[in-house]
Amino acid sequence: MSRPLARRVGRPVAAFAALVVAGVTGFGALAGVGAVEALFWLLDPTSIEIFIASHDAPARSLRAFALVVESGLILSGLWIGETVVSAAFGGQIGTELRRMQVERTIEETGQHVVVCGYGTFGKTVARRLNERDRPVVVVESGESQYERALEDGLLAVQGDARREELLVEAGAERAAAVVGAVDDANVNIQVAITAGEIAPEARVVVRAGDEMYEPVARRAGADEVIVPEVVSGEQVTTTL
Repeated sequence: MSRPLARRVGRPVAAFAALVVAGVTGFGALAGVGAVEALFWLLDPTSIEIFIASHDAPARSLRAFALVVESGLILSGLWIGETVVSAAFGGQIGTELRRMQVERTIEETGQHVVVCGYGTFGKTVARRLNERDRPVVVVESGESQYERALEDGLLAVQGDARREELLVEAGAERAAAVVGAVDDANVNIQVAITAGEIAPEARVVVRAGDEMYEPVARRAGADEVIVPEVVSGEQVTTTL
């Protein structure tokens, strides 16, 4: 059990244990029974009626006390169950609801830019587009980077952008452009091939780590090939 879950369950478990102790103590004081028999009464309240029928015991007090203790045990048991279910599945349910909401929004989005990869390059592209109010859908396979895209207020789907179904989920067939922004030229070239098949009207931009990949990327269907090192070098020269 994780520490957060243990802390949350601790209070209802403590309440349940306190009621058990109170029940055993109370039954012992009212009927003079031992701890084992008192525990059995908690498990099987009908045993109290059998005891009352064969012993000179305070029937009304025993019945009232048993009702209070049993009701408390039921409520604390429900409390434990609700806490465990909420802690174990609450986050998962919330995640699924958020994913469903994102999917619906993507389905209603068109003429957007699909950015495949949310590393440094992809993040920069997505943020700049978002600042210009251009709709963006990020496709990212990494869990942390996918979550980061959502935290940054972007639409995102999680998975490998080379897979056709992921680009379809991102609405690539309705997109204005698809950007292969993964830090791997070979992956981006495969993204370009897939994008060309399902979104022939979309502009395809590919990030390449070296100029040698440019001819291959263009044959794969890329309309533009970006080599970040070359672009940054050209930007530096304009300041000299």
